[in-house]
Amino acid sequence: MLAQIKNTAEFLKNKTDFKPKIGIILGSGLGSFVDEIDIKFSISYDDIPDFPVSTVEGHSGKLIFGYVNNVQVVVMQGRFHYYEEADIQKVVFPVRVMKYLGIKKLIISNASGGVNPEFEIGDMMIINDHINLIPNPLVGPNHNELGTRFPDMSQPYCKKMISIIEEIAKENNINLKQGTYVGVTGPTLETPAEYNYFRIIGGDTVGMSTVPEVIAARHMNLECFGISVITDLGVPGKIKVVTHEDVQNVANKAKPILAKLISELIRKI
Repeated sequence: MLAQIKNTAEFLKNKTDFKPKIGIILGSGLGSFVDEIDIKFSISYDDIPDFPVSTVEGHSGKLIFGYVNNVQVVVMQGRFHYYEEADIQKVVFPVRVMKYLGIKKLIISNASGGVNPEFEIGDMMIINDHINLIPNPLVGPNHNELGTRFPDMSQPYCKKMISIIEEIAKENNINLKQGTYVGVTGPTLETPAEYNYFRIIGGDTVGMSTVPEVIAARHMNLECFGISVITDLGVPGKIKVVTHEDVQNVANKAKPILAKLISELIRKI
């Protein structure tokens, strides 16, 4: 695995001669953030050795190198999910490659279902903690070059970046929530009883991504920031039939605000 990570990173270095400082993963319906990027290179996942290819609508499948507010970034326009092939190592492979490309910080966005009764569709939530119900990517042999056998997870999401985002939101009159994201395997959307369970165990939102990537990132000592767009509700009395198209539509509406937040965050860090 380590050899594959290094080989892929070396391929991208030779292809782009680019040294990104920040990695960004764009979730369902949020791929249009690339409009904010001064793009220098755009490479299809299909053309990158050993890189997983997303099969989900709303995940374009391009690795983009460019500048946001004059900062070098590498952006995943679309991600790979555990439910696509049940291979957790493929899910976190891109994060590990980005580490070897030189990033120091990781910014992740996603679409999720709100289980906090104070949330509404279209809200955005800063992720300040998570609960992992997806297979842990660190199970199996540990590669000491990547990180320690037992990485600390007392601060999975960077408090400094959270504080900066709060300041940006206040300056721009943007209302943000904060809370805990529950990561599940999917691909089924949740039952009412499952929604209730996620709330009972301490969750505010639930989704099918993000947590494995953050675990792998923290294992490699990358600072992480996560933000979630609430695209549907798992609150009693507000649960209704939801399609993937519904999720994408809500996420697309949040794009201008999300773009403002992420762009300003990058400028300030």
